[in-house]
Amino acid sequence: MSDAQLEILASRAGLAVDWIDANGRPQKVRPEVLRKVLAGLGHPADTDQAIENSLQELQLAQQQKHLPPLLTADAGKGLDLAHYFAADTACEVHLENGTVLHLHLDQDAVLPGKVPVGYQTVHIAGQHFTLAVAPAQCHSVAAATDSATPRAWGLTVQLYALQRAGDGGFGDTLALESLVRAAGERGADALAISPLHAMFSCDPQRYSPYSPSSRLFLNSLYAAPEAILGEQALRQAIDITGLADELQQLEALPLIDWPRAARAKQRLLRALYDGFRLGTHALATDFARFRQMGGEALENHCRFEALQAACTARGESTDWRHWPAAWHHPDNPALVAFAEEQAEEIGFYAFSQWLIARSLERAQNAARNSGMGIGLIADLAVGADGGGSQAWSRQDELLAELTVGAPPDILNRAGQSWGISAFAPEGLKRHGFRAFIEMLRANFAHAGGLRIDHVMGLQRLWVIPLGSPPSDGAYLYYPVDDLLRLLTLESARHQAVVLGEDLGTVPEGLREKLGARAILGMRVLLFEQEYDHRFRPILDWPDDALAITSTHDLPTLNGWWHARDIDWNTQLGLIDNSTADHWRETREREREGLRRALSSDPQNFSDESHETDQVLDASVRFLGHTRAPLVLLPLEDALGVEEQANLPGTLDSHPNWRRRLPGDSSQLLDDVDAARRLELLACARLQAAERDR
Repeated sequence: MSDAQLEILASRAGLAVDWIDANGRPQKVRPEVLRKVLAGLGHPADTDQAIENSLQELQLAQQQKHLPPLLTADAGKGLDLAHYFAADTACEVHLENGTVLHLHLDQDAVLPGKVPVGYQTVHIAGQHFTLAVAPAQCHSVAAATDSATPRAWGLTVQLYALQRAGDGGFGDTLALESLVRAAGERGADALAISPLHAMFSCDPQRYSPYSPSSRLFLNSLYAAPEAILGEQALRQAIDITGLADELQQLEALPLIDWPRAARAKQRLLRALYDGFRLGTHALATDFARFRQMGGEALENHCRFEALQAACTARGESTDWRHWPAAWHHPDNPALVAFAEEQAEEIGFYAFSQWLIARSLERAQNAARNSGMGIGLIADLAVGADGGGSQAWSRQDELLAELTVGAPPDILNRAGQSWGISAFAPEGLKRHGFRAFIEMLRANFAHAGGLRIDHVMGLQRLWVIPLGSPPSDGAYLYYPVDDLLRLLTLESARHQAVVLGEDLGTVPEGLREKLGARAILGMRVLLFEQEYDHRFRPILDWPDDALAITSTHDLPTLNGWWHARDIDWNTQLGLIDNSTADHWRETREREREGLRRALSSDPQNFSDESHETDQVLDASVRFLGHTRAPLVLLPLEDALGVEEQANLPGTLDSHPNWRRRLPGDSSQLLDDVDAARRLELLACARLQAAERDR
């Protein structure tokens, strides 16, 4: 076989044959890996003839000059249409407001930059396409807080970790409402929450919020039915199901028992649905409107949930890739008959989506009404499970045969496979970026901000064939400028800020692109140190990134100070004794480095309190004094919690996504340590604002 032709095919399909690893060393993807990845992209390459055929298909697609359904442009800038139309061609631009612009392409076949921001329809030479015109920048923290030099602050929380009486064993949107009110009253402008993407109702064993079934819909377990339907409806459902004792037992557990708690909540939701559909509820019209507005996407998701339930009942695979042909695609006529037979079941899943959407809407309203400039910041996972609802309903736009991960590096020598699928660049273009736009709108819907996990995925992702080790992957490139324009446009339309998690290996030039769009990067205190453990001074922190003490994948500040992450890795056998000893020696030098940096402020370490409390207090004040437009303090660090939410590289040996925070959510910020740290942070932010004004 010809490796040269194989590499040409890979490059034309958007794959990087040659790449630079995290240590700056050049790497090359092996031919056998390229063939597998290309097959996952829909370009067979197992023989010379297959390579030739795939190359011809790609070349033909380019030569046909087929006008895509959507193109993007920046406001005030022209759009080059020379690939599709002749110079001086006349066109009509039908604007969203109903007016029509009559324009001509110039002598270079460029559409003049006179089209306003929005999704406009261009009619030209008997064809038409949507032109998405983006503003220069996303909705910024400055605009959200009405401050020319914002020095805002907020909190982060794992929603499931919150507690309230009657929550059934895990946090929900009613607990979230209490927390946002308390935070807003203390001057917070934002509360960033863990992902609320739809999971697998038929399989409560799968509860990692970063491996969802769909990023278009929500996890209905987090709904607070009593907030929407009333306390009486909830009490009746508990009585009918006989769940009172079970719910109390679940609430008393030290760790969340997801399978047991999810089954109880599902029983409760079904009883509520029975009462809702059999009666004449005042909100029936709102529910009907919700289903109508949800359209085909909501119907397909609910059908998928019903199909999975049917498979579970029959003991068959719930992965749609193993389903019979009649169920393999949402457009199959056979599913119409299934939908008629299972109308009640499908209605239940729609009802559950309605409840969580209205519950989350209430929480965001509570946040804004409490005085927050931003309110909730939603979290967008980097992908969705290839066997889930989103991949099933958008098969041409997601890569269900490839998984996303990271290549081997100094921290993960085997690399990482995250078990989720990504968008297909070619499929996105063919369908006018439909799947990307609808995902953005779904996640902006009830939030004032959006954190994009692994924002580097807008430019490239490490994709791995199913069944292959993480090292056997390749970087797949995306139309980053198109995606950034669409993200900017949707951010502006929803008046929501955008945060890009840019930790790890960032492609050259991407941070500059993000900064130009007012998309904040992320700087983590624990990472902001040089090779000799000198921590970055306060005024050297950038003003185009948020500042945060730690993240859900890292130890809490308390845990880091006491090396709890090293203890866990040692205890679980993830590292040997020699590695553990070296890690502890390094950690001790890091602790000394952090203490030196914090000691530069004479206010720190000036009392006789416990050392850990002093370090946490000083760290909070330190971040507050940086030039970051937004500082986010994890609730775990406000409270001084020692254990972290998730330990990467583990499944069930560490209680990932199961820990609960101590105390009722309405009183968490009254904790003496939390109250003191929030006051320190608020004061430091005011001082930073005065300094930088």
